[in-house]
Amino acid sequence: MGHKEKTVIPMEKTFIMLKPDAIKRRQIGKIITRFEEKGLKIVAAKMLHITRELATKHYQEHKNKPFFNNLIDYITSSPVLALVIEGENSIKITRKMVGATNPQEADPGTIRGDLALHTGRNIIHASDSPKSAEREIKLFFTKDEIHEYTMPDENIIYEY
Repeated sequence: MGHKEKTVIPMEKTFIMLKPDAIKRRQIGKIITRFEEKGLKIVAAKMLHITRELATKHYQEHKNKPFFNNLIDYITSSPVLALVIEGENSIKITRKMVGATNPQEADPGTIRGDLALHTGRNIIHASDSPKSAEREIKLFFTKDEIHEYTMPDENIIYEY
């Protein structure tokens, strides 16, 4: 029998933000638990009150849309919880877990499908691509705020 080489699984980081409605409705623990139970790793977390300047940078792709000002008003109205989550294919996995932007179209079992009713209060943001994840992580976190560590159950979660 030959010795099996340990496979290195590339880990991807993504940005997640629990919006003011998640904070005010006391959903932080419930939402983070979903990501942790899936096997994803929280490598950074920060509660902050977003400035209008940061919100405008974060939502720059929506700048010319009619809902932009309402979005900025809402996201700056109360604290949010910014997270960096790491795992194999974390962007694709978290997007699927989050569900459709419109909670009324989100599948049951997704975060939005279970916890939200209206697009303007859809409880959570998740990066939609590697490029977006990199940009959003840099907006909210310094390199020193993102931590590297090994979970003791990684060999159970991932098939090496």
